[in-house]
Amino acid sequence: MGKGLKIVTIGGGSSYTPEIVEGMIKRKLDGSLPIEELYLVDIEEGKEKLEIVGNLARRMVEKAGADIKIHLTLDRRSALKDADFVTTQFRVGLLDARIRDEKIPLRYGLLGQETNGAGGFAKAQRTIPVILDICKDMEALCPAAWLINFTNPSGMVTEAVLKHTNIKVVGVCNVPYGIQALTAEAHKVDLADVFIEFAGLNHFVYGRKVYVKGIDKTTETLELFKRSDSFTMRNIPGLEWPFELVDALGVLPCPYHRYYYLKDIMLKHAEEEAENEGTRGEVVKRLEEQLFELYKDPDLNIKPPQLSERGGAHYSDVALNVIDGIYNDRKNIQTVNVRNNGTISDLSDEAAIECNCLIDKSGAHPINVGHLESSIRGLIQIMKVFEELTVEAAVTGDYGTALKALTINPLIGDSVKAKKVLDDIIKENKEYLPQYK
Repeated sequence: MGKGLKIVTIGGGSSYTPEIVEGMIKRKLDGSLPIEELYLVDIEEGKEKLEIVGNLARRMVEKAGADIKIHLTLDRRSALKDADFVTTQFRVGLLDARIRDEKIPLRYGLLGQETNGAGGFAKAQRTIPVILDICKDMEALCPAAWLINFTNPSGMVTEAVLKHTNIKVVGVCNVPYGIQALTAEAHKVDLADVFIEFAGLNHFVYGRKVYVKGIDKTTETLELFKRSDSFTMRNIPGLEWPFELVDALGVLPCPYHRYYYLKDIMLKHAEEEAENEGTRGEVVKRLEEQLFELYKDPDLNIKPPQLSERGGAHYSDVALNVIDGIYNDRKNIQTVNVRNNGTISDLSDEAAIECNCLIDKSGAHPINVGHLESSIRGLIQIMKVFEELTVEAAVTGDYGTALKALTINPLIGDSVKAKKVLDDIIKENKEYLPQYK
């Protein structure tokens, strides 16, 4: 790599961009990442947002006195040329597609959620062909670059890249980092004092062991977890966990597990929300409109605190910690999405998993997990088969593969409903699903 780093962010017009720009400024000023150029890339439909958020990014850089050149472009290929790192945070079909993903399943009494169940399946079908297209450009224009993927569903997107391209990829998510931060808060210690042994899949990861200052505090953490509605994310209702279940599992579930362990309550909650203030996508759409109004203010030159309402807290730290770990050969441990390669004995080698990895200049090296506890093993195996079939369907457009994927998903589990949902997804996403002839 040359002296200055060139980073390309695809989906640059996202409301999250100030978050990652803030992190880049911090690392440029402390000398850990010599970022010289940041290319924010978007598509024609996102042009206006790109300009608004790009101008805010320039004001932020100027205020901080960080010498980072910010380029705004709709020309992805010219941006990718000779990039060192590419980060992705795009949403195919914009928020309207997310809202459809939430509403289609609700018609059939099923949970509609951005990355889980039928909603997550639909999002993967739109997203995977686009990420593979981006990777094709990367193979031609910056074959040595690292892809740091934050685009949801992150685990499935990472698996598609691992299986169908030659690109070096690490999938990132703010959930494990968020759980670590909440655990530190609950124990009243610094983040650095907490180490959690994570294993599972993206948005389906478990904390198997919790250490505070090197001492096993798993049992105490589960007690704090049971009694707290704060172990959650902005976008997931903090509904109380059944105490007996947490005791029986013996491991720390992630906030998204509520959709599986509290399915009926979560469905009822989603139906009531859709009826009253709207689905989460509709709420976010209103929130985004307010954020972009703020971003337009020529006097605004910092990341506004209102962005934390969006649900992506810690995203910047997670993505940039990986870049920092690779660039500076840190040899530190971070929780990311990588190829399994025997790490979890109960899953195929080719599967993408989320686990603790040693990060150095050659990438992310998963730390061996062995066999999972029987209390979580079966559910993770079912979810992984769902993910594998979902990736295959996204690549081939095979209707039967798609139907199999939806039918076995624990949030659907009914072939008649699965077929109805699938037909609606294909019909209502026609322009984004060319693979389904």
